[in-house]
Amino acid sequence: MKDSTSASENSISASDATIKQQCGLTRLYFAVVMFSVIYAAGIIFFAYRKNWLVLLLWLVGIPIARWASVRLSGLTTKLRGYGPLKDKLPSSVSKAPIEVAFYSHNGCPYCPIVKQRLEALQKEMGFTLTKTDLSFKPQVAASKGIRSVPVVEVGSERLVGNATTEQIAQLIAGAQSQTRIASS
Repeated sequence: MKDSTSASENSISASDATIKQQCGLTRLYFAVVMFSVIYAAGIIFFAYRKNWLVLLLWLVGIPIARWASVRLSGLTTKLRGYGPLKDKLPSSVSKAPIEVAFYSHNGCPYCPIVKQRLEALQKEMGFTLTKTDLSFKPQVAASKGIRSVPVVEVGSERLVGNATTEQIAQLIAGAQSQTRIASS
């Protein structure tokens, strides 16, 4: 299975940004385990000290803070050196009756961005989109050979990382062309 991080060779800066904007699954799974351990330790500590107000704040505030840091990290990507996330639909796309698979992890800040781009493209191109969250399915990631997310998979082609809508559309169009040639 070919693993490409960029479907568009003529956009070097977009390609460079895409390479940087992906989340390794090992790091994400480790972060989930560490978060769970620290969260549980905080609960035990504040309950033992009978500090009920802080315990309540810990129980509610920490998960909200973690969720916000993941969901809002797209706003700070330019400051962190990843480049802007601005994107637009390609000027012309053709209908593509093809199966597209999307693999994500709930701790990855780029997955919601790519998911949003895929859903916008799906409305225009009419492909079937299958979404798989790998957060609690490491066996699926291992069986597919997925080491980083987000992943857009069309046939035997993959796009790994925060791809632009244009890159995703090119991947889908290319896979549709190969399907037509193979069926001829």
